[in-house]
Amino acid sequence: MDTQKNEHSGDAGPETYDAIVSQLAQQDKVPWYKKPNLRLLYLIMFLTCFGAEMTSGFDSSMLNGLQAVTSWLDFYNHPRSALLGLMSAMYPLGGIAAVPFVASVTDNFGRRYSILFGSTLMLFGGVLQGAAQNFAMFLIARFFLGLGMVFSVVAASSLVGELSHPKERAIMTCLFHSCYHIGTITAAGVTLGTFAMPNNWGWRIPSFLQAVPSLLQRAEAHAILVKYHAEGDESCEFVKAEYTQIKKTLEVELKNTKASWKKVLSTPGMRKRFIIGSFLGLFGQWSGNGLISYFLSPILDNIGIHDNRTKNIINLSNTCWSLVNSTILSLTVTRFPRRRMFLVGTISLLIVFTAWTVTTEEYQRTNSKASSQAVLGLIFLNSPAYNIGFNALTYTFLVELFPFHVRAKGITIFQWWDRAAAFTNQFVNPIGMTAGWKYYIIVLSYCIWLAFEVGFVYFMFPETSKRTLEELTFLYEDDYRREAVRRIGEEIQHKRGHGDAEVCDLDSGGLGIAGAYSNGGGGLAASDDTRQHLVI
Repeated sequence: MDTQKNEHSGDAGPETYDAIVSQLAQQDKVPWYKKPNLRLLYLIMFLTCFGAEMTSGFDSSMLNGLQAVTSWLDFYNHPRSALLGLMSAMYPLGGIAAVPFVASVTDNFGRRYSILFGSTLMLFGGVLQGAAQNFAMFLIARFFLGLGMVFSVVAASSLVGELSHPKERAIMTCLFHSCYHIGTITAAGVTLGTFAMPNNWGWRIPSFLQAVPSLLQRAEAHAILVKYHAEGDESCEFVKAEYTQIKKTLEVELKNTKASWKKVLSTPGMRKRFIIGSFLGLFGQWSGNGLISYFLSPILDNIGIHDNRTKNIINLSNTCWSLVNSTILSLTVTRFPRRRMFLVGTISLLIVFTAWTVTTEEYQRTNSKASSQAVLGLIFLNSPAYNIGFNALTYTFLVELFPFHVRAKGITIFQWWDRAAAFTNQFVNPIGMTAGWKYYIIVLSYCIWLAFEVGFVYFMFPETSKRTLEELTFLYEDDYRREAVRRIGEEIQHKRGHGDAEVCDLDSGGLGIAGAYSNGGGGLAASDDTRQHLVI
């Protein structure tokens, strides 16, 4: 905000009002861990919303690990090719089946009830999977796990973005996706501990444990702005500004809340959003990550690593490394522009996967130990390259890209393409794995696809960083944005005219700016210690 201009003019332009919440949030210097209510909110969100990503991560790592568990292989007659693909693909197939209903359940019944419904389905699927007596029962269990996953993830990712304090929102949504790796580490550790069991509990224990994150999600997550963003201080200027911005933005948004899919997609801006969301779903699965997530064991066989214990150790090591680098990236990547980080990630993936293809071909031709070790190293390098964009920023970007009234629809579309791409990956990959190194280029053309990803991100992705969700509501709709800005400005001027503004003290843990206002205040005024104040 141009504080000097406002100080002398006694007024603020309409563009100033649109950035009020961003600026007040940045002026709040009290860290979240010193605010008891905000700490509680984030703890509740971790135990409830983040459980959806833990379950997803657990599934990919567990199925990876089970392929190196002798009792599982014996029980299901060493599934390979199409049978292994079907067992893996039933999970995303359940997600595809859920997509037509997710947006209506989330919008009509609320985020919390959608999470509750999804977690109940996943709880049922986890128990059924652990108790499976035959191939069909295992497939049905995985279908229910995938069915519940989409309900939980769509609602949970939206809720994390909407309840987080604006100052930490980007980091929280980044960490949401990073929790995927908590699930992968847990599953990898469990399968490493049970793979040598001489009976069926070697695979049943990991299967039952997949239901645990769903139990956590059943807790309710209540939050209101005053309690969690202002530590209970109802007079806090930040909350007044935040509430005014949300209320006035929603008044414009809700004109189209009940719109059909056809009407939602009738504007160029919305069509562009949904195209970007759709391709982001494809990119999240078709960037080579599906190979490592679900079929690490066959990949290791292809480079001469056949010992099951060694495979499980590599799986556990890679998942631990993924958690470390994804967490570090989640805490740092939001400091940089979103589009730039997606470009860094896609270019890095293209380099890594091209090198992976070349070294795999070299091993197939020469059986060189150096080539085998190079592939193993590239598998570990693939993790940070992928996590820069598609782990750390995916849900942050989606929450910022889609306005509130179509956010559930937008993330649902993302999930549909994500699950469809995962289904293709998980069904086709085991079949094509026998084709050797040519599989990587010929069957799915990963390297060519990654080159396309770089171009798509460069030309299509908008920049969404350093703005509130309300500011991003009309990213492509200038006319609606001007109307929202006008309403916010009128509301603030109305409150100024009534002289009813108060502030909350930063030093006592509030969210506003320390100081006091006079009833006749004209916008911004400087106190004796030069700290700025905004009358709301």
